[in-house]
Amino acid sequence: MESVRSRRRLIVNADDFGRSASINAAVIRAHKEGILTTASLMVNGSAFNEAVELAHENPKLGVGLHLSLICGRSSLKPTEIPGLVDNRYQFSNNPVSTGFRYFINPGLRAQLRHEIRAQFQKFQLTKLPLDHVNGHLNMHLHPTIFSILRHHAMDLGIRHMRVTRDRFWLNARLAGGEWLYRVSHAVIFSMLAARSRPALRRQDIRHTKHVFGLLQNGRVHEEYVSRLLARLPQGDSELYCHPSLDDFKHELEALLSTRVRQLVEANGIDLIRYQDL
Repeated sequence: MESVRSRRRLIVNADDFGRSASINAAVIRAHKEGILTTASLMVNGSAFNEAVELAHENPKLGVGLHLSLICGRSSLKPTEIPGLVDNRYQFSNNPVSTGFRYFINPGLRAQLRHEIRAQFQKFQLTKLPLDHVNGHLNMHLHPTIFSILRHHAMDLGIRHMRVTRDRFWLNARLAGGEWLYRVSHAVIFSMLAARSRPALRRQDIRHTKHVFGLLQNGRVHEEYVSRLLARLPQGDSELYCHPSLDDFKHELEALLSTRVRQLVEANGIDLIRYQDL
């Protein structure tokens, strides 16, 4: 019998579930008609309640928490986390300066811990099983945030987490363009992934060996997915994307593509969720 390690298994995930009605509709369509297996829920998104209702109506969709500590809205009041948000509950939209502040200012750690716990509690109230955890702009691997998640993993119910490392040389064979973005992100997240893996292993928090989508930066189109499926490495992988009916319609089309679905079958790829690891 073929071992799990030698098989090729793929999680196909949609980030930003709950951010808008357009994204919600795309997620459900891609799950019911295409290859999407999981979605990451923004608990403070404007279409959060609709997303929760849709998730309950589609129980085979694995739903995780898309922890948002940048470019989004907080769960807690500004008076409770004054160092993180403005008076409109909004986090900063600048990932570089925000990441720097989170790292060098120890006074923000207690506020981050409280907001992280609040977002987990809001997810728990949905009564959805927690399929996985990741972060908006992959901020869950930021050293300060990752440390909080790791130390409170048992209390928060974390059993599966995305370890974001998109293999640069494989990606270079699949797509071109945006080389500065791709090289810089490949280097940064390679270091963050190397730092996080041993800690997750000690706590038996599972993750895929490979993650794809980071270096595409919103360009997970049909041609890229088709090329990826033909070269998908053995073992467990995740492909994450941002399907919607408007801004990233091409990503939805890729997930619905007949060609893509045929390639999944032809290459013997098992479509799974994080909870199946």
